[in-house]
Amino acid sequence: MMRALALLLALLLPLAAQAQPAPSGTLRIVLINDLSSLDPVQSTAAFVRNHGFMVYDQLFALDSQGVARPQMVDVHEASADGMSHRFTLRDGLAFHDGQPVRAADAVQSIRRWGERDVVGRALLAATAALEVVDDKTFVIRLSRPFALVTEALARPTASALFVMPERIARTPASTAITDATGSGPFVFQPSQWRAGERAVYTRNAAYRPRAEPADGLAGGKRVLLERVEWLALPDPATAAAALQRGEIDLIEQPSPDLIPTLERARDVRTMAINPVGFMVWLRINHTQPPFDRPEARQALLHLINQQDVLNAIGVRPSEQVPYCPAYFFCGTPLESSAGAVGLRAANVERARALLRDAGYDGRRIVFLNATDNPINNAATLTMAEAFRAGGLNMDVPAMDWATVTQRRNRREAQDAGGWNMFVTVANVLDGQNPLTNLYLASPCEGGLTGWPCDTELEALRRSWWEENDAAKRTEILQRVHARAYAVLPYVNAGQFRALAAYRANVVGLRPTIVPVFWGVEKR
Repeated sequence: MMRALALLLALLLPLAAQAQPAPSGTLRIVLINDLSSLDPVQSTAAFVRNHGFMVYDQLFALDSQGVARPQMVDVHEASADGMSHRFTLRDGLAFHDGQPVRAADAVQSIRRWGERDVVGRALLAATAALEVVDDKTFVIRLSRPFALVTEALARPTASALFVMPERIARTPASTAITDATGSGPFVFQPSQWRAGERAVYTRNAAYRPRAEPADGLAGGKRVLLERVEWLALPDPATAAAALQRGEIDLIEQPSPDLIPTLERARDVRTMAINPVGFMVWLRINHTQPPFDRPEARQALLHLINQQDVLNAIGVRPSEQVPYCPAYFFCGTPLESSAGAVGLRAANVERARALLRDAGYDGRRIVFLNATDNPINNAATLTMAEAFRAGGLNMDVPAMDWATVTQRRNRREAQDAGGWNMFVTVANVLDGQNPLTNLYLASPCEGGLTGWPCDTELEALRRSWWEENDAAKRTEILQRVHARAYAVLPYVNAGQFRALAAYRANVVGLRPTIVPVFWGVEKR
């Protein structure tokens, strides 16, 4: 089974079980982006995932060793050949509206998720039947091997698999939901939500956590806070000052240049919520010239210097991985350099030659820039300058991240509001292996923004998750990696570790990779 996180999450030790004190007031947090939409299936944005972990629960969840553990599921029974799986839900599960969680809710949530998510589509493509047995039981019967069923159901990022009421999950995946009713540890307060200002969550007093201690994203989700306020403070200096004054309690990712100041501040602490780190991803639009040609995409490898990007975003040398070509991150069991070229010192002549081979005619290259995120902005501007040196006619329109997440879905030509590239920052869960890496997927129909298409890469990915033999899977992974460098669904532009900053009276934060707030209290 998949253990890609086993080494990289070995540092994440579970909290010892402890008595639950009375809820401890309000936690005010500033995450990487503010909440601008609610649908965890329609959007792969991190802010929707963060919202999802507040209000929803999962059928399975990854523990600190990367193992998929039952969460809403009580009993999982698999046939000897792995082709049939039977799941029974825990007692006492209820949605925020008081209705019980049923197997029908879980099945419809899986179906909606499977319409869009790269992992969900792979699972459903291998499924002959997904059926409700009774109110607490459902079954998955496979039509072909799929070695990672429980790992798929524990999908924690991109379009994470969260269980919502059947009535909401029947909404077509192409239509955004507006009702955030879940069964998770916090309740969303829609009347207090102001996009661009704040989102408010209150403790779900009816939530019944599992008995075991919290461990990674799995285990008992004991809520020790009455209220969480997710605030929008896009100016990094303003957020840092507010933290030092005690007006807010946590910044998920302060601007790297402010970390030394925060480390010196009284009553402020820092920690790595994601100890393996993040990767700057350059997503390329494969449908528009010149990057519909592989030569033009390859040219970018000879213009990007990962070290320049990391220095530009202000990451200290101690938090940098100076060079990492790995699609599945460096410092993980699946780290690979197969097929890798470039990404070190620029080779402008080689890049120009490749652009000529691609037939580049000097047309405008639209590079969407989320200026409200200091890391995205610095990485974008640095790469844009490198691309200009290589002869590309760069247009870098400024906008906020919420606008990027909307505009990147447009397929029109550049002159009609389309785009060529944008920067996003991924964590290790986004890129952990050939199945779950959302932007590696290159289907020719139904893919994510950027829309890469390569049948060979897709066949290799599928053979990886169907293979049970570990040695054979390792060999397949090297071929996946080499093919990815030929296709370039996206470019790895630099891996780094980022620190969160929080007030000293905030207790219970853990290195969970994604920010979660069960087990957290203020003293």
